Amino acid sequence: MKSPRFLVALAAALAVFTAGPARANQINTGGAGGAYDASFCPALASQLKLAQFDYRCTPSSGTRENMERVLANPRQLGYGQLDVFVLESRQMKAESALTLIRQDDVRECVFAVTRNKQITNFGELSAYADKLRFILPPAHSGSAGTFQFLRSIDSEGLGKAKSVTNAATAEDAIREALSADDTVSLFVQFADPDNARFDLVRKLGGHLVPVIDRNILRQEIGARKIYFAQETQVENAQWIKSARKLVTACTPLVVFTGQPDRVEGEQARKDHADLIRTVSALKSGSLLPEESLFRRLVKRTRELSATSTEKLLEVTEQAREKAKPYTEKAMDAAKETAEQAKQAAERATEAARPYIDKTKEAAQKAYEDALKAAKDLMDKSKSESAPKKN
Repeated sequence: MKSPRFLVALAAALAVFTAGPARANQINTGGAGGAYDASFCPALASQLKLAQFDYRCTPSSGTRENMERVLANPRQLGYGQLDVFVLESRQMKAESALTLIRQDDVRECVFAVTRNKQITNFGELSAYADKLRFILPPAHSGSAGTFQFLRSIDSEGLGKAKSVTNAATAEDAIREALSADDTVSLFVQFADPDNARFDLVRKLGGHLVPVIDRNILRQEIGARKIYFAQETQVENAQWIKSARKLVTACTPLVVFTGQPDRVEGEQARKDHADLIRTVSALKSGSLLPEESLFRRLVKRTRELSATSTEKLLEVTEQAREKAKPYTEKAMDAAKETAEQAKQAAERATEAARPYIDKTKEAAQKAYEDALKAAKDLMDKSKSESAPKKN
């Protein structure tokens, strides 16, 4: 009969053996039931199974957590937004540890929302950023990550935003942003006109602002464009009007994993390199669910030509330049007000100086009188207490 100690050790070894592959062979997605987890990942896992790779979909809080998991176990796969992947790679100093192995035509698009009718494009939004209050989805969301990436590349615009807070949900962020004229929200979304967020914006009297300019479209990583100018449908056609479309920047959905040289064991490294080749070689169509919403979105979302993009960028740049005189005038006015306040304080001090001097003189005289009175009392006390001569 085996000893209890042996049985415990055997059970522990079996637990490690059975749990190991499950931890290693997983595809990290996003929120449970979300697009990454419920639509894209099952299609990828199915294709990998055909190639004799057994991977399972595992929910997460988003791109950053997926990256953390892959850094901890380089054989795992992860989904993410390309812009957030780039931002987090720099912050985590993980550029050399992770590798992008898949980037298709499925992209999430960036939208700002406000009720302020004077803000209609990114040029105006950027120019007035220091005077606006930005209310974003939760801090760990892809939308919040996109906003931080845009701030990092727009130091003279969004980088000057002073008021940035996070709501509990994207829907709460939209509601709060549409409660005042100086508030704005920003979210990243697949351009589905039936999405409840677009409907919420319409019902609350807000409007969508395209987030796109020349600097945004210029961003790259390893010769990969981070943003693309795309014409997106944000409202369905009705019997009295056509479908509403909007041109904004969209960032690709990517799949990443760890670099092969970070995998321990020669055979494991070879298997991982084979996995990377397999995922990279898959046809784009095989990674979309049959007859899915995303197939329809890809078909009706159009990437703009260079000519159309240039016209749009010119409008954005003109808006930014047009807003400059107002922002500069406001800054000059603020400086002038501060200078006037300083001068007024100096004049008030000068006007009060005679009274201050008189007060000082009176205080000094009172102090001297008190000293003299104390001295007189002490002298009188001494004379009275001195012994009398007979």
